[in-house]
Amino acid sequence: MKNGAQEGDPVLERFHFLVNAPALFNAVTTAAELRIFAFLSERSGARAEEIQVFCGLPPHQLRVLLQAVCATGLLDRREGIYHNSRVAEELLAADDEPDSWGHILTGWKEVYYPAFSHMTTALRAGTNTALAAHPGDEPTLYGRLAHNPPLEEVFHRAMTAFTLRSVDALIEQPVFDGVRHVLDVGGGDGSTSARLVARNPLLRSTVFDMPSVSRLASDAEAGTYPDRVSLMPGDIFTDPFPTGPDAVLFSHVLEIFDEDSILLLLSKAYAALPTGGRVMVYGYNVSDDETEGVFGARLGLYFNVLASGRGMAYPARDYERWLRKAGFEEVSTVSGLPYEHGLSVGVKP
Repeated sequence: MKNGAQEGDPVLERFHFLVNAPALFNAVTTAAELRIFAFLSERSGARAEEIQVFCGLPPHQLRVLLQAVCATGLLDRREGIYHNSRVAEELLAADDEPDSWGHILTGWKEVYYPAFSHMTTALRAGTNTALAAHPGDEPTLYGRLAHNPPLEEVFHRAMTAFTLRSVDALIEQPVFDGVRHVLDVGGGDGSTSARLVARNPLLRSTVFDMPSVSRLASDAEAGTYPDRVSLMPGDIFTDPFPTGPDAVLFSHVLEIFDEDSILLLLSKAYAALPTGGRVMVYGYNVSDDETEGVFGARLGLYFNVLASGRGMAYPARDYERWLRKAGFEEVSTVSGLPYEHGLSVGVKP
């Protein structure tokens, strides 16, 4: 093979999988949408004829779909019976749960990945040109989704599912010890806040996000804590942060923006906090040399092609520098959390 690439080279093997991945991703998502993983879980395996009756695909098309999903390793076939792999059973079988990867896959299929065909154009233009596919004149995807409520619900269902997959690493941190009131900036449907107050009985939270997002909270986990999770609809950039909370949380928010916007939000947090108040930045961290992290790499491309035209999964050292620049002290980072996450913390002197 040219340039010395040989079969068995892990990079070559990853390349071969990569070039087939878009089709295989959509096959897995289709199987999840057809509830094939849930059906196999309930039956502890099934033959193709039984799956065909359940999902209604023509036999030949089902045969092609099952072969594709088996090629990913998520399904296997033994003596003519299809079974979920351990990973499929854990991540995809319970498709009615709010943290099911099925929600994430559908959100990525409907929102994220169609935009990536515009990547060359968007990166050359230096802005999120794929946003033109969404109605409205707002400069970010988050604003424009309000014009398409069904797609907005798909998007936030996916966001919530991924948040729930990673949130335990946040709520278990001792940084919340002694906090009585947290302002959850950009907190979406309040799922993170709900998990926080469930774990910390003396804590209450205010979720500050766009009105179209806040309306989703009553149907999410936040709706089960009406006395301890409150909603404050507004614009996180133009509206003032409420005073009173002794902690401000940015969970999966700051990576959307550039340095100037991040410093603005951190400065608003600093102004709203009392002396001794804490700010917490939770989200994706790329490696220090910015060469590792597949989740962060995907996220950065999504931001720049579609969501905001800027931002990325920044290394922790960037957040620490910005926290100090905004006036915070005792700055530190807990790194190595699941899904390439980190938690950077600062204290207002």
